[in-house]
Amino acid sequence: MSRREPVLNPVPIKSLHPTQITVGFREVAEKRREWRERSDKKGSEYLGRHMIPIVWGPKDRAYILDHHHLCRALLEDGVEEVLVDAILDLRTLSGREFWSYLDNRAWCHPYDETGARVGFKAIPAKVAALRDDPYRSLAGELRRAGGFAKDITPFSEFIWADYLRRRVKPKLVAGDFGSALTRALKLSKAQAANYLPGWCGPDPMDND
Repeated sequence: MSRREPVLNPVPIKSLHPTQITVGFREVAEKRREWRERSDKKGSEYLGRHMIPIVWGPKDRAYILDHHHLCRALLEDGVEEVLVDAILDLRTLSGREFWSYLDNRAWCHPYDETGARVGFKAIPAKVAALRDDPYRSLAGELRRAGGFAKDITPFSEFIWADYLRRRVKPKLVAGDFGSALTRALKLSKAQAANYLPGWCGPDPMDND
């Protein structure tokens, strides 16, 4: 039942079901840029190296476990199908059992764009309905800028997003993303962040 089984036949992106509520729209734009750089000559190779991990759920639905940003980016760029890698078959479970299973394994993220936990029913049924969390974009850009290291902790960028949400004003993120990133870089080195996944240590000039 737990055998990994790549599905070599393409699956429509529109048929895939998210397991989270939000993405960072700036992150989606970055994925679109990456895709466009490769789509002409290396598009198939790129998609082959970014197979979408899924679990099969009730009513024969395929639920995305990772690469939500990529799926949204490809959808926005007019790509209709992707290859998927089926991690687990949970089609025999009821809806409540299914979401409880995912939740207990940190395979879903039922948190909205304010960082508040909500019910599983709030998770959108389609990739196109994923909502924007600007702080998830800020966290993604912070990682690329060296603010923290890539980490295997599930939803690590969302954990950082929640940390930044409480310390960087929304108006700054919306109106001056560069300044918000500068602020985030300083915050990422503070001792208050030492519990976060991928923390890279304090700034020597930090006197906190």
